[in-house]
Amino acid sequence: MKGAESPTHHGLRGLLSQFQAKRLHAGLQKCAQFNTPPVQYELPPSASRANPRWNPTSGQKGTIILHNATLFDGERFIPSMDIEVSKGVVVSVAASSTRSAPNEATILSLEGKYVTPGLIDMHSHHLGMAWPLLPPIDDVNEIHPDFGPLTPFVRSRDGMKGYDLATAIIASGGITSSLILPGSANIMGGEAFMVKNILNSGPAGEERIEDLLLEQGIPTENRRRYMKMACGENPKRVYKHNRMGNAWVFRHHMERARELKEKQDEWCLAAAVANEQADETAILKFMKTMGGGLPEQLELDSSVAMLRGQVGINVHCYEPEDFEDMLLHSKEFNFRIQAFHHALSAWKVPEMIKESGENITIATFASHGLYKHEAYEANLWAGKILSDHGVPLAYKSDHSAQSMNAQFLLYQAATAHSFHVPEDLALQSVTSVPAKSLGMDHRIGYVRPGYDADIVVFDSHPLSIGATPLQVFIDGRATLDNEKVKESLSKVVPVKPHDQPKPQMRAKLDPDAREETCKKIVGGKTIITGITESYLQDDHTASSGNLTLVLDKGKTVCFDTAENCLSHASGGFTIALQNGHVLPGLTAAVTTAGMVEIEMEAKTGDGTLNSKLNTLDPENVVYAKYGVHLDGRAFERARIGGVTRVISAPLNSGFLGGVSVGVETGGEKTILDGGVFRDEVALHFTLGQGSKHTESTPTISSAVAQLRKILSENSGKNNIYGRASNGSFPLVVHAENKDAILQLIKVKESFPSINLIIYGAAEAASVASALSSSRIPIILTPRPAPESFEKRSVLSGPPLTPSPASVLHSAGVFLALGSPGDAELFSLPLEASWAAKHAGLSWQAALALVSVNLEKILGLPKSEDVVVWEGNPLQFGASVVLVLDKAGGVKEARCWPESQ
Repeated sequence: MKGAESPTHHGLRGLLSQFQAKRLHAGLQKCAQFNTPPVQYELPPSASRANPRWNPTSGQKGTIILHNATLFDGERFIPSMDIEVSKGVVVSVAASSTRSAPNEATILSLEGKYVTPGLIDMHSHHLGMAWPLLPPIDDVNEIHPDFGPLTPFVRSRDGMKGYDLATAIIASGGITSSLILPGSANIMGGEAFMVKNILNSGPAGEERIEDLLLEQGIPTENRRRYMKMACGENPKRVYKHNRMGNAWVFRHHMERARELKEKQDEWCLAAAVANEQADETAILKFMKTMGGGLPEQLELDSSVAMLRGQVGINVHCYEPEDFEDMLLHSKEFNFRIQAFHHALSAWKVPEMIKESGENITIATFASHGLYKHEAYEANLWAGKILSDHGVPLAYKSDHSAQSMNAQFLLYQAATAHSFHVPEDLALQSVTSVPAKSLGMDHRIGYVRPGYDADIVVFDSHPLSIGATPLQVFIDGRATLDNEKVKESLSKVVPVKPHDQPKPQMRAKLDPDAREETCKKIVGGKTIITGITESYLQDDHTASSGNLTLVLDKGKTVCFDTAENCLSHASGGFTIALQNGHVLPGLTAAVTTAGMVEIEMEAKTGDGTLNSKLNTLDPENVVYAKYGVHLDGRAFERARIGGVTRVISAPLNSGFLGGVSVGVETGGEKTILDGGVFRDEVALHFTLGQGSKHTESTPTISSAVAQLRKILSENSGKNNIYGRASNGSFPLVVHAENKDAILQLIKVKESFPSINLIIYGAAEAASVASALSSSRIPIILTPRPAPESFEKRSVLSGPPLTPSPASVLHSAGVFLALGSPGDAELFSLPLEASWAAKHAGLSWQAALALVSVNLEKILGLPKSEDVVVWEGNPLQFGASVVLVLDKAGGVKEARCWPESQ
């Protein structure tokens, strides 16, 4: 009959309606998820809360009580506390007592040692680019023409390696949790994931990424989500857009995401109405009208989730105009920025950041900077400025290379404290602040009942130089071998917590007082009292006591005991120091100071050597003295660190490095009137992976052969190579790998007259005995790391291994310390102190590492500069008061020097 449906047609319609109903219900489930905000957890957490990462197979066994700890709980210090931990959770925190412990509990008596929450690094790339790094395992930036600068759909967990040896090294520094981000090449780099820094932690003890995740054990739909974005130089450099183009590309993408969100919301509303009718015809009509199921695009999933407030936004961003632009974008598309990362110019606009109303965290560096234009406005006082304005402040590593090794995250907080970030805020910056920023302050960042049992026990105040974990607990599991910890710290002189000096802040004069004080010093008589230590003796011994320095019109007229200077000390202006120290001027080698002002901007410097030069021809050797300029930000930072001289070498990317120059850092002299104290310091070569960039030395073996040929063919000749061959001119070879170092020992055996020095020497500790026998001195780069394959055998230092400096010193190798980097030149005495602590050296010997030892190794004239400090420069918080030049005088440029 016309119009009648056959039974087959009716059955098909029934099956179709069932299918459509399932699609409807599946879509409605997703609609419910769309409208569900991220889980809000109880704060503070319940003391009975379970740690979802704990399991009975590999989890914490038994109860642990840390007895009599000096506890920083994530907010403040509390003395004499007991911390009870069970099944990966802090069970109780209470005043120390003699109360009975639970049956079979393990009690660890800390005798007042310092304890903090596990440190949190909210910007790391380990696991994504495992150490030692090689191209096949570098999975941080997704750069491909098919995708372009927008890759919000990729995930850092898909590039993680569950075998990255950096994880244990990082954890040994007390960093128990890290946010693993994609790289910063793209405007939208992809989703990031939080991890606990403990490998093979699951029940099977296998290399599973899931077992690394902090939220392992929590349903996927309830886990926190994080997006990595970047603005400014990085995407501009990679994709050749300018800032205007980057903004348009991003806004166009977010408009597509907003359109999809609106379609989804429209579908969800209509679907809810159809579902309420519970009518087959209505469902079919809805499906036909709305074009089928819930509209979705996997490519836009993360971006739409951003608009729904379900993804925290972390933006790599440096400069005010870029912060402002991103804030405009966030208002236009209604998403919240969780943190600006790097953000080295945020100190310029703290109120603009606050006005956003989003409580945006600034995740930054304490001192790393100057390396590119965006980083050139880095300010050592930025942390104080931001914290004074109430901006949440976090320090992070950007872990990838040695200079950003996350193992030393705490050193950044300590540096910030020395530049006037209060003690509690400095420690919060690596504990509770990043925890709150990342929405994890219900689990980590505190040592309080109900929190994950991520706890660090330190050998000294956490903000003191060289503070080293004695034990690191992650989910209640001890991660350090106690015997290895003892061995690594065997040279350290133990000091009881109550005997340790509290880390200090740097003395600082306001600009008007500084100007007035310095005018008086230069123009009249000045008596400086309160000098407690002097290290000027030729035998490196210290003079202690109440010493006085008297200056007359900037010239030294007396430096002796107060009694002996009494006759010179009448009628003058007095500066009363609290803990004055007098040191020789320090020397930093080898730097790029004066050779380039901004490392990544070739137009700010001398230029880089052409790798196509014929290195056998001595006429092709270049001299730093011809390209050096004598001031800049690096020089400013050197001055506030008591570094009065630097050795700078030509920039190079291959085998031949040229001849270095010795430069004064005072800033008031030119190359014509004493700014250069030695025109030619040493001849530099590179041996290792870096030497393979040259046409004539495509292999390491060819570089060794080239070096031998240079020495043999120029023996007895009156040229730069001949001087190096006969030993009258230092030959500095930059080498890291132990096999390359052994090759150099053989070169020394073949050419015994050469004055060979090895610089860098990351793996030198592996061949310390051979180095000692060869009598080849080492200029060791501070705190080397196994970042590259040629440095894979480096000792990471306490608490996992002895320090390289300790091993080399014990073997009898004559040792000096190299430059920590141009931006960190102010920390040279602190690096010497750190190395000396782990090698068991005296403070006098520590200073020798960056003064007389370096002078002897390079044949430099003894520094005649004298630096007066307020405070001990081998501890945090000391400030340079003035520098006396070799004539015994002081100029305004060297009076209370300042640096941004």
